[in-house]
Amino acid sequence: MFFLRRTLDGDDTTPDATYRVVVEYDGTDFCGFQFQPNLRTIGGEIESALSKLFAMPIKVTVAGRTDAGVHASGQVISFVAHDAFPIDKLSIALNTTLPADITARDCARVDARFNARLSAIERRYRYTIVARRDPAAALRRFAHHEHRPLDLERMRAGAAHLFGQHDFLTFCGVLPDRGGTIRTIDSLTIASEHDPSLDCDVLVLRIAGKGFLHRMVRIITGTLLDVGAGKREPGDVAAMLEARDRRAAGPTAPAAGLALVEVVYPDFTSLSRRSD
Repeated sequence: MFFLRRTLDGDDTTPDATYRVVVEYDGTDFCGFQFQPNLRTIGGEIESALSKLFAMPIKVTVAGRTDAGVHASGQVISFVAHDAFPIDKLSIALNTTLPADITARDCARVDARFNARLSAIERRYRYTIVARRDPAAALRRFAHHEHRPLDLERMRAGAAHLFGQHDFLTFCGVLPDRGGTIRTIDSLTIASEHDPSLDCDVLVLRIAGKGFLHRMVRIITGTLLDVGAGKREPGDVAAMLEARDRRAAGPTAPAAGLALVEVVYPDFTSLSRRSD
């Protein structure tokens, strides 16, 4: 049982260590990451598990607050707690305590200045699309089904207008409380691979940048799918940016296809490189 409490001069649980943990989750059955009373959230489950293990209330900071239904294979959290917990046992303890659709790995004590959100220099997302007439039941939780024929070159031509720094107001769901809507996309690639087991093409859109607006990746994806299907022209994407109006862009792609796969820091990346 990994339940520790430091007892020096009574119960001393004064926070004196900063922790970094990489978490993975199937976001299908969660109402997003952010804690919400009376709702099942990823953050709520993690904070509950950590509070039990450390025997003190714990709040986490997260690299990217994913929406309901969005997944992660390389999310990062940080929190402050006492230093009595054996760091080499923390992931084992968390994976024993957390529900099966959340797992933890690569736990570490880090410099007190580390902050999972503020210290990140790049976030990398993947959006997966099953491109065939009929849905693929085996991938329904982790991919968006697109029945329309898609032209990848058209999609790539549209995506080219999004590289670099722009005002992405058109591709924003809910406006941020502060900081404006200017963001920078470092890379955006679209690849296709035929899956013989499903007899279909699986399209993977990868996008990276320091930060993204609310639903920005999903709105970009929905827009590029319209371009690929011939509903919009590649050049329309540039006009959308200029419009600075959400109504100018395409639909918001479903959450199921989106996953946060990596968060990059000056001396660490959350990408799993294990070969098993």
